[in-house]
Amino acid sequence: MKDSLRQQFQRLALRLNELDATLADPGIAADMKRFRELTREHAEVSGVVERFRRFEQREHDLAGAEGMLGDPDMADMAQEEVAAAQADIERLALELQTALLPRDPDDGRNAFLEIRAGTGGDESALFAADLARMYLRYAERRGWRSEVMSESLSDLGGYKEVVFRIEGDSVYGRLKFESGGHRVQRVPATETQGRIHTSACTVAVLPEPDEAQELQLNPSELRIDTFRASGAGGQHVNKTDSAIRITHLPTGIVAECQDDRSQHRNRAKAMAVLAARLREKERTERAANEAATRKGLIGSGDRSDRIRTYNFPQGRLTDHRINLTLYKLQFILDGDLDEVIAALEAARAAEQLAALESGEA
Repeated sequence: MKDSLRQQFQRLALRLNELDATLADPGIAADMKRFRELTREHAEVSGVVERFRRFEQREHDLAGAEGMLGDPDMADMAQEEVAAAQADIERLALELQTALLPRDPDDGRNAFLEIRAGTGGDESALFAADLARMYLRYAERRGWRSEVMSESLSDLGGYKEVVFRIEGDSVYGRLKFESGGHRVQRVPATETQGRIHTSACTVAVLPEPDEAQELQLNPSELRIDTFRASGAGGQHVNKTDSAIRITHLPTGIVAECQDDRSQHRNRAKAMAVLAARLREKERTERAANEAATRKGLIGSGDRSDRIRTYNFPQGRLTDHRINLTLYKLQFILDGDLDEVIAALEAARAAEQLAALESGEA
């Protein structure tokens, strides 16, 4: 283990002593919020420190066993202990490094999934519908719940734009690497010459803010418009101005919702989407500043980045960020995204470990 990492674990051991002393103060329980924060930190730090002490003990055991290798009577037993200690040290070192990786506090949140057609006209809108189906199928596999927040249909039945809210366990953490440009290569249904066309969509995954963050929006900075919901017709469509569009005047960011017949519920949903978009704007600006010093392997999730290609003639999916190619395109479009997401998570963890070891993180 590098000295820089060892020093970080030694600092954590000192922090654990500080937490022990703080939590031993009877007065700390008077502030329950602070008490819960310290208790949570103590649980996390104590687990890491306990593992580090076990690591140091196995290093000590290894040194002792190696010292007995020259004794003919103890050599066989010492060799077994050397092998066992080395295996434990390697396993514990990996666990300790992983424990130091920075965690995204938003990983456990629900998310808004936005898909927009890009270059390619109607074919792009049809591809947007394919992506929407893929993510909704994946959500079903995970046991997540989904609802449409807003949608704009194309003439051929695809989506010009669609926004879903997806609720469940660690939705944002699983889907966050999907943000970016998605490119499709295939023969469109409207193509009479059999030529392969290329079109694109953009995907954005936004963590859902909590209610406290939503309430921080200044009403004087919002313009709220009502309009009649668009749809395929029917007795409940276009009868009342129930759809809501909210504009954040300082930034020009807009969110709308027309899914519900209740104007009040549409307003609440649109406000949630707006809060998520404003929060994502702050995250993006922060990530851009950080990228000026070190560009991440996975990228910032900027929607202008082309992250993935779906090649139908070859049945191939390629994620360009990690050079991953899978020849199981139809399975993936049916919602089998686990292998892709696992590869992205592993690449991100490897990147973070490399930064940790070099002292950048």
